Amino acid sequence: MTTGIRALAALLLLCAGGCSPAYVLRAGWEEARILSARRPIRAVIHDTTVARETRDKLRLVLDARDFAERDLGLRAGASYESFTQLHRDTLVLTVLAAPEFELRWKTWWFPIVGHLPYKGYFDFEDARAEAAGLAAEGYDVSVRAVSAFSTLGWFPDPIMSTTLRLDSLGLVETVIHEITHSTYFPTGQADFNESFANFVGHRGAIEFFCDAVRDASACERARLRWDDTRVFGRFFHSILEPLQEVYASDMPDDAKRVAKREVFEEAARRFETDYRPQLRAGQYGLIDPAGLDNAWILSRLLYYTRLDDFERVYAARGELVPSVEALMREASAGDPWEALTRLTEGPR
Repeated sequence: MTTGIRALAALLLLCAGGCSPAYVLRAGWEEARILSARRPIRAVIHDTTVARETRDKLRLVLDARDFAERDLGLRAGASYESFTQLHRDTLVLTVLAAPEFELRWKTWWFPIVGHLPYKGYFDFEDARAEAAGLAAEGYDVSVRAVSAFSTLGWFPDPIMSTTLRLDSLGLVETVIHEITHSTYFPTGQADFNESFANFVGHRGAIEFFCDAVRDASACERARLRWDDTRVFGRFFHSILEPLQEVYASDMPDDAKRVAKREVFEEAARRFETDYRPQLRAGQYGLIDPAGLDNAWILSRLLYYTRLDDFERVYAARGELVPSVEALMREASAGDPWEALTRLTEGPR
């Protein structure tokens, strides 16, 4: 069976009951194209017709991959040993939606991975059509560009040219983030999976640059990025309570819409006065209150939930490996968020 047929067959199984036939066929076709276009990274590195910047970044990908397996105990499998050059700037568009007056995701169910609060599209017009349909039903909708994804070990994921657009810190963070998904991915726990991988990706990048390659400048920048990421997470969480008060009130819908907009406008002001001065790495830009809604905040919380609690687990153990092992062990028999709560009650 060819790689392309294997990809399509697996995707048909993965999406059975959760995706339309057209969606499945397009996903299978695109995954097959990505896999068939792979080149071994080591071969690309020695190809002098390839731009030096690309070759240098691919060396960094291999170094980060090896570090993730050797030093962090993560399972990369056959992922990130190959490279695929895409002929577009965006890999996938993801569509996320939330009810207008509720802080909960609309989810789609898929076998293997369970309920997910997003749906990815290789066909960007299909993504926009899905978003328009959801908006017409009254949902707040967010459409986001994605430069990398993990198939959780189902396929030998290549690094994409879209991912190589990241700087060196972002590239290492992303490689470790995606390999974390291949190592640990409890079903139906999208916010935990992404936030946990965000923690491992950032903390792993710090250990990579500070301890493995001993690049003092990159080490400091990696630390600042992780600090800023947690500040950003606190900002998102600060919006939840005032929104929930609005949604739980007895106000008519029109009044709720006005109050909701006021909450987001106040949040944007607070970001400028209270949170932005704390940021030191320069990775976060301005926030336009006109673009804020439930889908926007939930799409961010997907990656920024309880990051300070993950950091507390790390602080209690002093290293990333025992922190990751403790989290996976504690969560093995139940809800991973409850496991995180137990671990933050004190070192074990």
